[in-house]
Amino acid sequence: MSAVTRSILQQYWGYPSFRPLQEDIVDSVMAGKDTLALLPTGGGKSICFQVPGMAMEGLCLVITPLIALMKDQVAHLVDKGISAAAIYSGMHPDALDLAYNQAVFGRLKFLYVSPERLQTNTFIEAVKRMKVCLLAVDESHCISQWGYDFRPPYLKIADIRPYMPKTPVLALTATATAKVVDDIQLRLGFKEKNVFQSSFERKNVTYNVFHEADKYGVLRRKLEAMKEGSAIVYVRNRKRTQVIADWLNSVGISATFYHAGLDAKTRDDRQNLWMKGKVKVIAATNAFGMGIDKPDVRLVIHMDLPDSIEAYFQEAGRAGRDLKPSEAFLLVSPADIQKLKDNLEQSFPELERIKLIYNALGNYLNIPVGTGENASHPFVISDFANRYGFSLIEVFHTLKILEKEGFFVLSDSFDEPSKVMIKASRDDIYGFQVNNPQYSDLVKHMLRSLPGVMSDFVKINEEMMAKKIGMKPEKVVEQLKKLESYNFLSYAQRNDKPQILFLSEFVDTKHFSLSKENYYDRKRDAEERVKAVVDFVNNDEECRSVQLLRYFNEKTKKTCGRCDACLRKAGNRLPYNRIEEKVQSVMSETAQPMQEVLAQCSEFDEAEVLDSIRFLVDNGVLQLGMDGTVKRK
Repeated sequence: MSAVTRSILQQYWGYPSFRPLQEDIVDSVMAGKDTLALLPTGGGKSICFQVPGMAMEGLCLVITPLIALMKDQVAHLVDKGISAAAIYSGMHPDALDLAYNQAVFGRLKFLYVSPERLQTNTFIEAVKRMKVCLLAVDESHCISQWGYDFRPPYLKIADIRPYMPKTPVLALTATATAKVVDDIQLRLGFKEKNVFQSSFERKNVTYNVFHEADKYGVLRRKLEAMKEGSAIVYVRNRKRTQVIADWLNSVGISATFYHAGLDAKTRDDRQNLWMKGKVKVIAATNAFGMGIDKPDVRLVIHMDLPDSIEAYFQEAGRAGRDLKPSEAFLLVSPADIQKLKDNLEQSFPELERIKLIYNALGNYLNIPVGTGENASHPFVISDFANRYGFSLIEVFHTLKILEKEGFFVLSDSFDEPSKVMIKASRDDIYGFQVNNPQYSDLVKHMLRSLPGVMSDFVKINEEMMAKKIGMKPEKVVEQLKKLESYNFLSYAQRNDKPQILFLSEFVDTKHFSLSKENYYDRKRDAEERVKAVVDFVNNDEECRSVQLLRYFNEKTKKTCGRCDACLRKAGNRLPYNRIEEKVQSVMSETAQPMQEVLAQCSEFDEAEVLDSIRFLVDNGVLQLGMDGTVKRK
């Protein structure tokens, strides 16, 4: 069987062999075994289901919560000549019907579905008629309430397995603790435990924690010292992404910024600038990175504390995909730990406040009580918060709680271009044109310029179409809408707004309740995750890589020898004696900017000089000012 899968890998993906562990995972799936694959970020998870999906007879059903990623993977498969489609929030009803029909009648090899779709009657009736050879569950940690990104719709995956009793499931994730690993297999109904886990160790990536008041100074120095490749700077606040990018540009370091509040086209444009190396740095929130495979990221710098080790490990793991030496820096100021704890408290608003926001949401979207199940709505969180006078942060956290309780699913905005499909038969088209000559130019253009438009949705650009026909764009849109009202065609107009999909009917807040057990259990789990982050940044004595590996239940005594903690250890201080002597010799009673001190010690490695200064501060020799200056104590 390996020869078959290797042949498919070479034919469609151009690789002569699998990466380590990929082939073992593929062989396990081909043998019909339920399989859990833990592969690090950038470890090639998609190959593990796409290759067996091609080798087996039938359809590979892929469950993933990331709409942008599923659209990207479908596009890549179609480019390779492989039939694939996706089903997600905000699609035109006719586009949904077409995708379901293609899957049921065996015209697809891959169908990507967002997890909330599993609860709909339409999906359940369709999946009963599909020949599913493999059920792939991406981001499978989302099924575990013990995980950092639990999503209730994932719990419905096990409910569809009886419709495909002989079909194996392949669960994939990049980060999972031992508790989550067991929970994934239990909740997906594994017939027996079967886990393939590569080491979480990234030997080429050095993890560092710098306790710094002058974060901008460190950021600048690290980026200026980076001679080749690119960098990601992570922050938790959308506004700060722009502030940092603007500041970096002002000091001569090319940068752009990215967050979920930008429209889809702007996000795509900025991501492409960075991917193509036209800007060196991208400052971003955690909305950036899923599915990004840029090999030459030399630096990942966190300006704020992440709220879990899992999130940090995934984000830092975007460094060094090409296996060349790369670094991750977590910059911590004295106030950061308290800020992280405050954010945790804000993440769990009081129940009465949650009810108030939920009720306002029904008014905002005009959803009467007892209706709205499976309905999708464009939704801009900032507009909603402003209209009802709520703070953006309390709305955000309330919606996240309601999402985790299974009321609805939120998706970030994504660029969905306009699409059209002609439903009329060729015989009907001729008669329609004779009786409605005002639409003749538009209909002729579509038939002539849009191959496949009579059997599938085809992407269109109304402005380009208008130019070719000699018509105003708004007239083209008007005619397309009219033709849809005549049932001549289906027209899905461009959508670039975030979506909210209600999974159940809207309920009266008198009967509204949250699971106390889930609410408090999740809060307790969140507190434990925050504590793990605090322990990590405060443990300066133990190798950073060892600490991270232990969190994921991978025990090792082998230290990296390069991180801030390894360099700080007493046994490694001998090479620092000369540096510390030099630092003390250039110091005075007057406070000096850190940059000036570093310039006077330029014969040494900057990271080692900074480590020496921190050591001298910790031991009461030097004093670090809040403004980033340093002086004798």
